[in-house]
Amino acid sequence: MEKKLAQELIDFLYESPTAYHAAYSVKDILDKEGFEEIFEKDSWSLKKGGKYYLVKNNSAVIAFKVGNGEIEKDGFRLIGAHTDAPGFKIKPNAEMKTEDHYVRLNTEVYGGPILYTWFDRPLGVAGRVILKGKSPLKPEVKLVNINKPVLIIPSIAIHMNRTVNEGYNFNRQKDTLPLVGFVNEELEKKGYLMSLLTKELGVSEEEILDFDLFLYEYEKGCVMGINEEFISAGKLDDQWMVFAGIKGLINSTDIDSTKVMICIDNEEIGSLTAQGAQSNLIRRTLERITIALGKSTEEFFRAVSNSLMISADLAHAVHPNLPDKHDPTNRPLLGEGPVLKIAASGSYSTEGVAAGIFESVCEEAKVPVQKFVNRSDVKGGTTIGPMSAADLSIPVVDMGAPLIGMHSVRELASVKDNFYTIEAFTKFFSLN
Repeated sequence: MEKKLAQELIDFLYESPTAYHAAYSVKDILDKEGFEEIFEKDSWSLKKGGKYYLVKNNSAVIAFKVGNGEIEKDGFRLIGAHTDAPGFKIKPNAEMKTEDHYVRLNTEVYGGPILYTWFDRPLGVAGRVILKGKSPLKPEVKLVNINKPVLIIPSIAIHMNRTVNEGYNFNRQKDTLPLVGFVNEELEKKGYLMSLLTKELGVSEEEILDFDLFLYEYEKGCVMGINEEFISAGKLDDQWMVFAGIKGLINSTDIDSTKVMICIDNEEIGSLTAQGAQSNLIRRTLERITIALGKSTEEFFRAVSNSLMISADLAHAVHPNLPDKHDPTNRPLLGEGPVLKIAASGSYSTEGVAAGIFESVCEEAKVPVQKFVNRSDVKGGTTIGPMSAADLSIPVVDMGAPLIGMHSVRELASVKDNFYTIEAFTKFFSLN
């Protein structure tokens, strides 16, 4: 069962090279499970027990199942995760010819990837392409995945950079540009990238207005280790929690509360977008759910006050080669269950009551719990938890499955922790 779930996760990650594809993968799962898509522009009519989802910007999904109780009394049960991952985005006018026969693509860094892990790996291109529509105000959007090794960011030989292993400060404009091929007169007329897009989509160059395209590691993730106990894959942060949350929502039993799985975008760049957690998308969707069930604004505020949320991201497991990087007494391990993330600075939203609730849920699910706190002399990251807690003014648990190599092109997780996390989320969505 655990290895089957791990392979499902790996397949989900492979089919989700960008946030746009992750949202589509979620949408595909929800469609198969009988969820109904609703749209912001329409009037909503919801019913108890109904299963619905909303897509925003092709890259964020909010899925929910209306509870059996009264929403103002039973509230919302929420899990939030994000669809995006650190990497490289392709700039407009991307082709750059060198004097020495090569063509590169001009890119910019998205989020905070570990840059050196992207070197010397075959890379694909994926994202969305904007096409002319029936009206200039309503263009058509198509997802695209050039699912073959078309790019590579080459290293320079150690003979030409003798001190590289002593540390090297990569220049993001010079050192990390991917090589696309040799100068080719025929391709140059049409454009190297445009040739790939028109061929893949079966459209003419004139139809293409714009694009949002990213690089991704071409090679698929895998289960590995002497006992096949590890998962090696890219984008575990945070598509793993998207996958686990959707599985928990689908596998859970009916309850009185309205269950909501939030798959938000742009967490890696601060969430300040229309589809990010710093927008009013989450609050507005919850309010519309309440109103569509025939309740008032006052009852919406009552519903929120009776709600709980899990901010599901990833947590740092103790590194086998660098154990001193961790706090002396809070040391999460791979394979030992989900991790509560705690910070006195408020960069994680977990506080005592929320922590106690999550620990009790895990106890009900027979899942072990660990705790993570940064070393006091190390600045940590943050999540959508604090901004969600501040906006909704509800208890928000910051947690994550343990991970090694966060923000590497290839992260390392545990098969068992995938199972544990899905079990915990399923129980959270099942308790009255």
